[in-house]
Amino acid sequence: MKSFRDKRRDNRPPAKGRAEHVRPQPAAAPVRPEAKRHETNPDDRSEPKPVPRILARRDGALPAERLPVILEVAPNQDYALLDSGAGEKLEQYGPYRIVRPEGQAIWQKALPARDWDRADAVFTGDTDEEGIGRWRFPKMPLGETWPMKHDGIDYLGRFTSFRHVGVFPEQASHWDHMAGLIAAAKRPVKVLNLFGYTGLASLVAARAGAEVTHVDASKKAIGWARENQEMAGLGSKPIRWIVDDAVKFAEREERRGSRYDIILFDPPAYGRGPKGEVWQLFEDLPGLTDLCRAILTPKPLAVVLTAYSIRASFFAIHALMRDTFAGMGGTVESGELIIREQSAGRALSTSLFSRWVA
Repeated sequence: MKSFRDKRRDNRPPAKGRAEHVRPQPAAAPVRPEAKRHETNPDDRSEPKPVPRILARRDGALPAERLPVILEVAPNQDYALLDSGAGEKLEQYGPYRIVRPEGQAIWQKALPARDWDRADAVFTGDTDEEGIGRWRFPKMPLGETWPMKHDGIDYLGRFTSFRHVGVFPEQASHWDHMAGLIAAAKRPVKVLNLFGYTGLASLVAARAGAEVTHVDASKKAIGWARENQEMAGLGSKPIRWIVDDAVKFAEREERRGSRYDIILFDPPAYGRGPKGEVWQLFEDLPGLTDLCRAILTPKPLAVVLTAYSIRASFFAIHALMRDTFAGMGGTVESGELIIREQSAGRALSTSLFSRWVA
């Protein structure tokens, strides 16, 4: 899942960054069972200052391409987009109906006002305040968290001050795809989840049998992710929870020779890392994508990029991914993640994505 990130539909906090939410060669050392339980910042102050990465177009044939690909999440018993319109969306998260702003819903609502008035929680405020004071609870005051489920994995929904509820349901298509790759590999698989937010993608990967490294710049998000691991009953699974800047962590992994079979990265449009590192998507994404290629194993499975809050077509990140993975074969699939509305069947687009699959 995601870090506090400022999504295209204003779904992420503006203050997180490159490492967060601010999301091949020798195998890395196995994860020590005791290490996975700790919040860690692997910053080694004795390391030399990294040399700026020099990018050049790679030789070799471009991967095959498949586009546009529309990955759709339909309503189910755990989550449903009930209705949308007039700049808002009405969602069902487990037991609760929730109303949040939705800038892309420029059409009119399909359900009558009485259905919207049954909401348990309504987000009414800005994204820059701490606490849950910007939520209005029409029926009764609700706590910060409530139990939720995704495909049998228990986790906590959460009312945050920046509109999030602890999960981005449109990512379920990527989670299912990743779980299938892990199961089909029939070998040990290492997954790196950069900008990992509250950890659902990491939990799905771990349940499927992978060894997972989860990186986010937000200490609070890492704390939530560890709560979700316990909630899901996956405490014994090999997950490393790391508070760090995504780019700096990937640079260290490259120097250390650590390699991964699947990499997920879900960067914000703009953000800051834990030490004030500044992330600008259009400036920094090419370098991070190149780094992701550099830390793949000799027989990698996939690299998945999701992009929110950008004024661009998916063709832009599609071309970047094809250029970056030139000479590696496989296919680059690109398009949009959408959520299918229950009331009128309209598609709400949430983000762009591009993924290289071996």
